[in-house]
Amino acid sequence: MNIEFKENILAPDEFIRLRVAAGFMEVPYGQAEKALENGLFTVSAYDGENLIGMGRLVGDGSMYWYIQDVAVLPEYQRQGIGSAIVERLISHAQDSLAAPWASIGLTARKDKEPFYEKLGFTRLPNDGCGAGMKKSILASD
Repeated sequence: MNIEFKENILAPDEFIRLRVAAGFMEVPYGQAEKALENGLFTVSAYDGENLIGMGRLVGDGSMYWYIQDVAVLPEYQRQGIGSAIVERLISHAQDSLAAPWASIGLTARKDKEPFYEKLGFTRLPNDGCGAGMKKSILASD
């Protein structure tokens, strides 16, 4: 197996296909296209021509970065591919810093917290931060 990592080439159709194959919710093509256009950085993992893993950075590109959509096909999991994707995302944020610090956040899928802890992330809440929160919204009619 020869895995190749590529940056900023993730196409909407591949993004949607991998999300679904990895157990994430399917999104409409237009929404995926806009999400990728407005993101800061993507890392894609390929086995030959086949997309097998991905991850995205979103945020303001300065103080706050967020890791989104880290997904690896089930048959390729537990081989270090997801870790390599996250490490590349973190390195991109570090290399882009114009100030002494920044924060990288994420929302881990349930039971995936240990994966991110191995990469240096801390669970919330903790003594310095409250619980992470989110709100889903629906389009207006």
